[in-house]
Amino acid sequence: MSPSAPRGTSRGRRPLVAGAAAAAVVVAVDQVTKLLAEQRLEPGQRVDVLGDVLGLTLYYNSGAAFGLGTTLTPFISSFAVVACVVMVVALTRTTRPAWGLALGLLLGGALGNLTDRLLRPPGVGRGEVVDFFQLPSFPIFNVADICVVTGACLVVLLSLRDVPFRDPLPAAPPTADTAGGADGPGREP
Repeated sequence: MSPSAPRGTSRGRRPLVAGAAAAAVVVAVDQVTKLLAEQRLEPGQRVDVLGDVLGLTLYYNSGAAFGLGTTLTPFISSFAVVACVVMVVALTRTTRPAWGLALGLLLGGALGNLTDRLLRPPGVGRGEVVDFFQLPSFPIFNVADICVVTGACLVVLLSLRDVPFRDPLPAAPPTADTAGGADGPGREP
């Protein structure tokens, strides 16, 4: 199969499948770990996992990254919906599996936190995101946050390495006008 296989072929679907699978796994792991955190941790009570390096602390975040913008939760939720739509469209357009994975990580992380904002108290579009990983001198975060950052780093890396988002289109086959007949290439008779 050629490197520029159309979307309908097996190779052409690979980025979409990789991205969708990554997003599904991220959302599932994110939501399960949040459920476990809520079942096993008390809000604000740190449980050391690796001494002072890594702890678990249940925290409900009504803001954006790092707890900023706590009064903007409905706007943040709306922005997340738009971002998810953009990522899905991009995922259907890329022909490169690495880009599919990067977009899938971003999409899964965004959907994981959006799920909290839509389904958790205090209400639809205003829900609090469950965070629980704690590092020294760093805001508390969750699996979705890890995947958003990892996906974003992968996007930067792919861009810096000039990995194209799409395979180049195949060259058009020569026509009678461009193939060069008796009068030479592309000449009018």
